Amino acid sequence: MNHPRPYRFRFVIVLGMLSAILLGGGCSRQLPSQYFRLLAFGTIMELEVIGVDRQKAQAAYQTLQQDFQFMHKAWHAWDPGPLGRINQAIADGRTIAAPPSVLPLLRISQELARKSDYLFDPGIGRLVELWGFHNSDLEPHAPPRDEDIEALVARHPSIRDMKLEGFHLSCDNPAGKLDFGAVGKGYGIDRAIERLREMGITDAIVNAGGDLRAIGSRAGNPWRIAIRDPDGGSIFALLSVSGDEAVFTSGNYERNFTWKGKFYHHIIDPRTGRPAVGTASVTVLHPDATTADAAATALFIAGPDDWYRVARQMGIKYVLLIDTEGMVYMNPAMQKRIELQKPVQDIHISEPL
Repeated sequence: MNHPRPYRFRFVIVLGMLSAILLGGGCSRQLPSQYFRLLAFGTIMELEVIGVDRQKAQAAYQTLQQDFQFMHKAWHAWDPGPLGRINQAIADGRTIAAPPSVLPLLRISQELARKSDYLFDPGIGRLVELWGFHNSDLEPHAPPRDEDIEALVARHPSIRDMKLEGFHLSCDNPAGKLDFGAVGKGYGIDRAIERLREMGITDAIVNAGGDLRAIGSRAGNPWRIAIRDPDGGSIFALLSVSGDEAVFTSGNYERNFTWKGKFYHHIIDPRTGRPAVGTASVTVLHPDATTADAAATALFIAGPDDWYRVARQMGIKYVLLIDTEGMVYMNPAMQKRIELQKPVQDIHISEPL
């Protein structure tokens, strides 16, 4: 599925760490809660750790701050840096030694794109750019001309054209451009959780603008996560998370503009080159944040008619989809986990995933 825009990251203004704190229950004196805020990926990142002293928590915060700053620079699609060098080589038709800072993310993105039938496709950076969604400050503006969209779509920009042989990357389609905005935040959160565990921290939550991964518990209580209602700023549902799970939402309310009375959001369907239609938001639970991040985008684009098939292909077990008419779609496992906070007229429960 929204920052000084190095990526197409989804920015959720409400329901961040504050929701987890307010809804998670109290902490005992033996399990102190340490809370930090940092800026990365163009949004406010939030870290809460449980059961460690202030010195250890401060060290974790400083380590994550440095890691996120490194990742932010490495994966910036439009500024100078490792990913910028890759994109320039693609445009020039040159083979390049893929930088180590980008190579793992590139490989996992290729696999996730394949599993999604390329509905999640980080190779459509030029389409993102054409629509202006790469800009730091998104202002209302005229959408691209139909002929420009169709001309670019006809060139089929896609990560599938990017070939890795060992460490060397080549692409025979100069229309391709990598933009990790729909996966980089999740991948970064997964690396942050690894760091915390290396430091001996077992109970924590890392939250990036409402997208998060939680490990352990909050003083023995589940982390309580709020899901935003796509119609406004209220809470649509609550989730309890414990053990190790990521929760990611892709919504049409996150980054958008209106031009001459028509609404345009940032989640581009690679098949049409235009904002995906039919979906308002998708929430995904998964053990790792990288997959959850990519899947939220893929299922949003798949829409009410095809989300189930794509979820199965991607190995997703928990899905909540709200369409633009307000209808709710869930699989049975998600139905058991979700606590709706408002009356819903139409709920469609799928076969088990």
